[in-house]
Amino acid sequence: MDKTTIPGILFSLAMILVGQKLEGGHAGSLLQLTAFMIVIGGTLGAVAVSYPLSEVKSGLKAFSLALKEKPNDIVPLMAQLVDLATVARRDGVLALESKLAEVKDPFLKRALGFLVDGVEASVARHTLETEVEVEAEEGNVNAKLWGDFGALCPTVGVLGAVLGLIHVMENLDNPSALGPGIAVAFVATVYGVGVANLIALPVSNKIKRKVHLEKERKTLICEGVLSIQEGLNPRILEEKLKSFAGSHGKHAHAPAPAK
Repeated sequence: MDKTTIPGILFSLAMILVGQKLEGGHAGSLLQLTAFMIVIGGTLGAVAVSYPLSEVKSGLKAFSLALKEKPNDIVPLMAQLVDLATVARRDGVLALESKLAEVKDPFLKRALGFLVDGVEASVARHTLETEVEVEAEEGNVNAKLWGDFGALCPTVGVLGAVLGLIHVMENLDNPSALGPGIAVAFVATVYGVGVANLIALPVSNKIKRKVHLEKERKTLICEGVLSIQEGLNPRILEEKLKSFAGSHGKHAHAPAPAK
């Protein structure tokens, strides 16, 4: 579970409700099913118009990505690549075949499989980089869908408020109902602005960030494996990988070459 997504949303909601309570309001005044249906349903419909059904399904499922915490394995991954480079330099690239069973990462295993199978470096690079780019593009589409949801929500909220005010205007002959009616109408605006800025846009940013980190991770694997294929010295490879890993790789140390 991601340590900031759900806690961040809950903290924001709590502060808003506490602030409302201090001003003399109560949470019950914000519970309006009609306003919720207008804002969420209307926004979902607008998003569905903007994207194919497959991308809508994928985007909604991507919400789980914002909730999952993936451990940062850059440093052990670098050490593993340097160890593999040491084996390849000492015993040849084909010796890596015996190491495939120990590799848990599917992308790294597939990349090493290219080396073992003797795939040309240019073909391997093109295939791996294309896979990384396509996956990142799909992730960015999911992030954009949530961003568009957040952009549309406030507008649909205003639409809900206007509809509520129209209903109020139809009942001007009943002054006692005007105050509560106007309050209910503006709940739609609260829903629109709240869902957009507390959930949709932050989730979009979180997905975008995680997609970027995964792209960097797989780019690191690509460069590491292709450098092994080129016969790069393990120590030089370590320094090269540190430059790709950024701050995560500054304190990484490769294992000593086996004798």
